Amino acid sequence: MPTVYDVEPNRLVERVSRYLMENVPEVSPPPWASYVKTGVHKERPPDREDWWYVRCASLLRKLYVHGPLGVSRLRREYGGRKKGKMRREHAKPGSGNILRKALQQLERAGLVKTVQGRGRVLTEKGQSLLDEIAAQILREGGRQAGL
Repeated sequence: MPTVYDVEPNRLVERVSRYLMENVPEVSPPPWASYVKTGVHKERPPDREDWWYVRCASLLRKLYVHGPLGVSRLRREYGGRKKGKMRREHAKPGSGNILRKALQQLERAGLVKTVQGRGRVLTEKGQSLLDEIAAQILREGGRQAGL
């Protein structure tokens, strides 16, 4: 059976975000999501209306590929470079509140669970969801990753 490793990450994240938007009522953007920046390294809020679902789908893929991850490690993953007027660029972490709230919603949906002392990990339901969507993408003629 095809897995997440067999499809392009962008196509998988787009398809999973659409699935979360249409089929998982536990995952929904909070009221403040339209005004918030995704990190101190950003100047403006995201332009996409569905950015919350895309972030949740991206979190699911990262947990699938990189195993148990905590919020602090995910903050580094979603961070970026910040440059001041007269200063050199430095790496800054992404928003921890966004990641925490998204992970809590995914936990309520049964796709993620907490492992004490190690962080969050996908449940069997979450893993099978990603594998099923990857199989759908390959059946539709989606190009395999790395080929």
